Amino acid sequence: MELTEAHLQEIKKIASGIKCPKNFECYESRLEKLGKARDFGVEQSLYCLEDKPQNCSFSLSFGRGYFCTCPVRIYIAKNLEQ
Repeated sequence: MELTEAHLQEIKKIASGIKCPKNFECYESRLEKLGKARDFGVEQSLYCLEDKPQNCSFSLSFGRGYFCTCPVRIYIAKNLEQ
């Protein structure tokens, strides 16, 4: 799905309330540099598929896996199918 101006404005609105250690490279790169994650149907998190998820401040360890809790990445996954 294409990143429209409406999507970009919503992402900027979400991002304005959080601090990102990667300076929002996901949307600043127009979705070229997205963290690896997969939607699994839960509203507030994604499966984190990064090689070293423990290095991300938005990762949440659970059992043997990690969840992504980044609001921007969640919006992208749920609204842009990325």
